[in-house]
Amino acid sequence: MDFNMKKLASDAGVFFSRAVQFTEEKLGQAEKTELDAHFENLLAKADCTKNWTEKILHQTEVLLQPNPSVRVEEFLYEKLDRKVPSRVTNGELLAQYMVEAANDFGPGTPYGKTLFKVGETQKRLGGAERDFMHSASINFLNPLRNFLEGDWRTITKERRILENRRLDLDACKARLKKAKAAEAKASCEGDAVPDFQETRPRNYILSASASALWSDEVEKAEHELRVAQTEFDRQAELTRLLLEGISSTHVNHLRCLHEFVEAQATYYAQGYQYMLDLQKQLGSSKGEIFPGTFVGNAESTSPPPATTSPTTVSATIPVVPTVGRAPNPATAVEGALNLSDVKPPASGTRKARVLYDYEAADSSELALLADEMITVYSLPGMDPDWLIGERGNQKGKVPVTYLELLS
Repeated sequence: MDFNMKKLASDAGVFFSRAVQFTEEKLGQAEKTELDAHFENLLAKADCTKNWTEKILHQTEVLLQPNPSVRVEEFLYEKLDRKVPSRVTNGELLAQYMVEAANDFGPGTPYGKTLFKVGETQKRLGGAERDFMHSASINFLNPLRNFLEGDWRTITKERRILENRRLDLDACKARLKKAKAAEAKASCEGDAVPDFQETRPRNYILSASASALWSDEVEKAEHELRVAQTEFDRQAELTRLLLEGISSTHVNHLRCLHEFVEAQATYYAQGYQYMLDLQKQLGSSKGEIFPGTFVGNAESTSPPPATTSPTTVSATIPVVPTVGRAPNPATAVEGALNLSDVKPPASGTRKARVLYDYEAADSSELALLADEMITVYSLPGMDPDWLIGERGNQKGKVPVTYLELLS
């Protein structure tokens, strides 16, 4: 291997000079060139952007993939430039188990039929989650990662070069200062009147020679200072342009953040709609699966969020008293819904605010719109998960979990 000894020696000298300058600055024995306030603000803004981008990137990765071992595996695949193997989501895996269980229990049985319906919905939820993770990775994570691995590395490199240029500049200033001091001292000694009677008259000649040497040293130091100042100014301008580009980085990350929110909103809206559809399917078939009053357990379903739980609602809605023998529950409810002359009880009706839109599954149900006010009451033998709702001259069954009962 061919080594350039002169270059190696020069690099070693520059490194030693920078080390000495850095050490003396830390010890307070040397002056340091300070950057202007605007430049310092740009540096602080860049550091802040880098730190928070790293934290947001990491926590978003945790949100999308809570399993740390899977995240490490995906990171290794990415660094090795290998394709990440496709994985099923937790919802898709649950759906697979439910469908297989439904086939074993019998798809015609009530439990197997319900398992199959829930499994299909879980599969759709898993697909929506996969789409959200893919969209968030491309539109949000990749831009953040590209900034840290691209623009920020370039900024860090140029900042390191700028710091070296500053150390060189300050070292040149220190050398020039020392050379001028030595030149002044030699000049003072050379200006003295020589004593030719002294035993060593050559001291005068040596002083004059030293003064000339120090003058040359000052000129050399001034030339090096001018070169160092030019390189420092050029590097400072380049670094400043890169730091000012952080503002455009913020604009880009802002756009990516909007896309992330839109993807997340779409994902949650899909999940909510899927669960509403599933709840409607299970609610319409519940009377067939649980005949009689056994359906009084209001905790057998998983309703959407509401301010009043099904158990509380069933306890607070009064039931119309009956005289004599109680009729068949199914007959009583069906008659109440089909006969136009059925009247609400004289006491026991309540006002309710609709929490969510509800589309009637059949003619026995009443379609609802969010935030509208209706009158509700219960009939003997009714499933406590349902009430009779009235809006003007319209009447029908309404699900309790879609209502907020008012006092």
